[in-house]
Amino acid sequence: MKKFRKVLDGLTTSSPGGPIGSPSCGSAAGTPTAAPTPREIDVQETLISENFQLCKTVRHGFPYQPTALAFDPVQKILAIGSRSGGVRILGRPGVDCYCQHESGAAVLQLQFLINEGALVTACADDTLHLWNLRQRRPAVLHSLKFNRERITFCHLPFQSKWLYVGTERGNTHIVNIESFILSGYVIMWNKAIELSTKTHPGPVVHLSDSPKDEGKLLIGFESGTIVQWDLRAKKADFRIYYDEAIHSVSWHHEGKQFMCSHSDGSLTLWNLRNTTKPFQVTFPHGKIQKDGRKESCKPILKVEYKTSRSSEPFVIFSGGLSYDKAGRRPTLTIMHGKAITVLEMDYPIVEFMVLCETPYNNEVQEPYAVVVLLEKDLIVVDLTQSNFPVFENPYPMDIHESPVTCTAYFADCPPDIIPILYSIGTKHKKTGYSQKEWPVSGGTWTLGSHTYPEIIITGHADGSIKFWDASAITLQMLYKLKTSKVFEKPKPGEGRAAELVEEDPFAVQMVSWCPQSRIFCVVGISAHIILYRFSKYDANTQIVSLEVRLQCEPEDVISPSENENNPCFTEPGSHSPQPHHQHPASPGNRTPEGMKDSVPCLKVKDRMVRVPPGYQSDLVIQLLWVDGEPPQQITSLDINSAYGLLAFGNCNGLAVVDYLQKTILLCMSTLDLYGATDPYQRLTRSPRRNRQSTSEFCMRGLSNFYSDSKKRIRTSYQSLTELTDNQQSIDMERSKSPTSDHVNGHCTSPTSQPCSAGKPRVPMGPEGPRLARRGPGRPPFRKAQSAACMEISLPVSHTEVGHASRRAMLQQLHGVTMYSHDEHHTTASYCWSERESRENSFSRSRSSSVSSIDRDTKEAITTLQFGESYGRKSDALPTPCLWVGTSLGVVLLIPMSIPTDQEERMEEAVTIGPSGAVLMLKGSVLRFGFLDCMGALIQSPYEVWRDLNAPEDPDRPRRRKLVHFSPSSSQDACGEGHLAVVCSERQAKVFLMPSQSCLFVHNITESSFVLRADVVSVCNSVCLACFCANGHVMTLSLPSLRPLMDVNYLPLTDMRIARTFCFTNGGQALYLSSPTEIQRITYSQEMCDNLQEMLGELFTPIETPEAQNRGFLKGFFGGNAHTFDREELFGEAAAGKASRSLAQHIPGQGGVEGMKVAASGVVGELARARIALDERGQRLGELEERTALMMTSAETFSKHAHELMLKCKDKKWYQF
Repeated sequence: MKKFRKVLDGLTTSSPGGPIGSPSCGSAAGTPTAAPTPREIDVQETLISENFQLCKTVRHGFPYQPTALAFDPVQKILAIGSRSGGVRILGRPGVDCYCQHESGAAVLQLQFLINEGALVTACADDTLHLWNLRQRRPAVLHSLKFNRERITFCHLPFQSKWLYVGTERGNTHIVNIESFILSGYVIMWNKAIELSTKTHPGPVVHLSDSPKDEGKLLIGFESGTIVQWDLRAKKADFRIYYDEAIHSVSWHHEGKQFMCSHSDGSLTLWNLRNTTKPFQVTFPHGKIQKDGRKESCKPILKVEYKTSRSSEPFVIFSGGLSYDKAGRRPTLTIMHGKAITVLEMDYPIVEFMVLCETPYNNEVQEPYAVVVLLEKDLIVVDLTQSNFPVFENPYPMDIHESPVTCTAYFADCPPDIIPILYSIGTKHKKTGYSQKEWPVSGGTWTLGSHTYPEIIITGHADGSIKFWDASAITLQMLYKLKTSKVFEKPKPGEGRAAELVEEDPFAVQMVSWCPQSRIFCVVGISAHIILYRFSKYDANTQIVSLEVRLQCEPEDVISPSENENNPCFTEPGSHSPQPHHQHPASPGNRTPEGMKDSVPCLKVKDRMVRVPPGYQSDLVIQLLWVDGEPPQQITSLDINSAYGLLAFGNCNGLAVVDYLQKTILLCMSTLDLYGATDPYQRLTRSPRRNRQSTSEFCMRGLSNFYSDSKKRIRTSYQSLTELTDNQQSIDMERSKSPTSDHVNGHCTSPTSQPCSAGKPRVPMGPEGPRLARRGPGRPPFRKAQSAACMEISLPVSHTEVGHASRRAMLQQLHGVTMYSHDEHHTTASYCWSERESRENSFSRSRSSSVSSIDRDTKEAITTLQFGESYGRKSDALPTPCLWVGTSLGVVLLIPMSIPTDQEERMEEAVTIGPSGAVLMLKGSVLRFGFLDCMGALIQSPYEVWRDLNAPEDPDRPRRRKLVHFSPSSSQDACGEGHLAVVCSERQAKVFLMPSQSCLFVHNITESSFVLRADVVSVCNSVCLACFCANGHVMTLSLPSLRPLMDVNYLPLTDMRIARTFCFTNGGQALYLSSPTEIQRITYSQEMCDNLQEMLGELFTPIETPEAQNRGFLKGFFGGNAHTFDREELFGEAAAGKASRSLAQHIPGQGGVEGMKVAASGVVGELARARIALDERGQRLGELEERTALMMTSAETFSKHAHELMLKCKDKKWYQF
């Protein structure tokens, strides 16, 4: 427990124009007598560094860029390898494990040690790894690195400890799984083929042991050569030379036939009795043309030949379609007898695997399902039903159904919200799935004791919103909301939307959710906001729309003397704007030059709409075009259900909306929010007429960086910084006046004319504005830049590039041109050394040029927060306030007067009064948080949810029930007041309100900048959590801002992480680790300690099924397959040691503990003993044992017969 008392002896207050970094950080001198002094602040902090540890918890979603697939038929677990070196192991719902190879090399192939709790991975860096799955977090036990050859194919026979490895040179090596040492036994390619063959057979593409005889190995080469190699005799039994390249081989279970798939779209069936030519050649999808020739087909990449007792064999393959059928989707073909079923897939097939009842390859296979791994999906087909239905996937594999553009994470939600959302969402589920249980059912998972309701919200490029139940480190879809239903569908090539966007006009940019009141707010890329209310009843509703003119005009502000910058606040008694503003499509909406004016980007449905139960749209707010300029994207949003207010801002200004009365209360530029308290001495410039507008990128979407085809691109650092550094439009963009009435100091309706209406404009032709503002033929923004698909390399480790990359990143992060006071431009073209010297000088001292900001600097609203606070130093009681943070590091307090009575609230106007409260920080303001003087977190007030569509009850009229958290509720000893925590990109400060004294300051980073920050509750206390662009995750104590944790966790390599990283209570956070996966992490030591309990077990002790009795005749005539001893052939005694330069053994991180875990358990020991005995002729030993038992039984029978004979020998016949 740490106690501290902050004493401000000798510290001076600063004037508004004084140095920003002064110790007190206040804005005016003097402290009210009613306010508590810093001497009275006494907070007992309970958090220490030992409470924090950073670790990954679980990864959700579909594995990004999958490459390999494997299935354990006994344990019933599935493994998926990816191009980035990741391995996902899936079992029953709740059993989901992610492993990562340190090298990051792509996974080429996966092989389970069936029922052994181990997995072999072959990677693109020619390394084999053995993973131990008998622990909740799998670890590598051994690795084997091939130095001179490249791995192309691996095969591990069932119940064998010898792994066959084929290489690109055509050789086959053998690896001991237990020791991970290479055997001296090698099948060289020149020995496998005939000496007369003049060409190299190519890489090994297939290896398998014969079901009839384990001593025979079938080797398939890419060129079309197939060799059956006798392992004992070390020679080839037969060789097949086929004209077409081979892709895969599959055996019939009797071992007398096998099937090959070829590059010409054909299937060949070979009989071992005659290998000179194929027994059968078929082109499943190749039809005979008129001239008698077969039409050319695509390669069949894989085929599986499976037998069934009750029906005809199954032949299942991927590919093979004719080239003529252009545009057809990838297919999986199931041939069952004479019936051919073609299943079309949404994405290309990466791999498929047939699931069979038995793990033995010499028994009737009895296939029951097919697992199909697609590029962006995983499906399982039921083979037991004639129509081949698909199983319902219990895993959250559709997070990326539309690219994710934003995320939100809510821990410790109200317990009733998850069942309600689930009940609404289940009504819209798809049907037609297989009725059987999901076949991947391995592992065990139990609901841990440390669970609480958690919800993750994802916003997508198509405008959809998904609510996910994230409780107990699982993820389950609850409810889906489509925001595009609010708008009319834009006609292709027509209307405003076609000129604005090419795709994704509804992409979600930001969400705000109040779980208690169930009010949900969505910010879209087309500068629109939709407010939703939750109802359990359907309704017919008319969507209310407000249109806001939040734009600045550069010609309006010429010098400080021309405009007095009167604060444009709604004074008490002033009239409210009209509740509904619709601008009819008329010639008046365009200027005489043909420029757009006063029109929104999208058209809201203007008719009655029937909405189903769930979230129903209550209000739509849209920003308007102004004089041919598209509206800037919205950069900040906050909503408060207790106040009934919604605030949002962008780089032009701030707007506050009363969503209960459907009116606009405030709409003004950021500059006018200061009034007379502007902390910057802004310079003026004469207007530049030949300027290039920022509209080229101000409306850019969230994914204007994907490619048109695969929506993936890597944008170089230079191309990204060109958006800001190489365009004069940013430096020439001038501050614009708000659309407000400065005569009376009141904010009028958004339809009011700008102050510069009478000023002349630069004449332009019809095409002039478009070319001058956007450049030749370029739309303002293209596709919604999915947070998932952006992969932008940003060097942030060095100071000289950190600031520049910060500017580029923030533009991408917020979609607008934003400035911080440490990034002021003097000229449009300058070299790196100039930028370095200027920005380095800022980090050392604050020069006068920084405090004197040009008039043309855009100051964006970066964060907003409603709450009970003190808007002025003289306030004795807390009142509703809006905290406003800007990109210049300025914090503004705007007090409000809200009627408390329900009837008055719906009729009387909310008044917003001017305030001079201004606080300063270094860097753009990111987050606010409020504590009482005891250090406890003050929650924002909220309204308890009520269903507005529920039937009226005359006895119980519906009234608003508000829950307030007063700052003075727990401050008997401390007097009135509270603490305000403000975090910016560079530093964090704690202010005492209402005196506005700065109690604590902590400079978080100098070389980088903070991307995400939040005040969160951990271990029954509160801390400030930060994520920096250099990958550091930090926590600071509150209110003292002591560093508690600083971990270099994740270097920021793309914008996706910056966009989607978010903290929540309970010491948890998440981000989009790939375009298709959500990675959850924890920074709480308590959760790290309990993580083992929460994770699922991958391995469960299961007895290996016994092999079927082959019968006497089959065993006698079927060869001596079961007496094959691999140890005698491949062991060091017989085969010798392999060359040391061929492969290098690397001990794994699992170490001795992993080996102990892998060897623990009676079943494991028995299984290992059984395998060892099998390898050394256990079958023969069992036969000897059975013979001995029969002899013992015969002796016992003889003994009993002899005793009976002696007993009955002297008896007469009548004595019986």
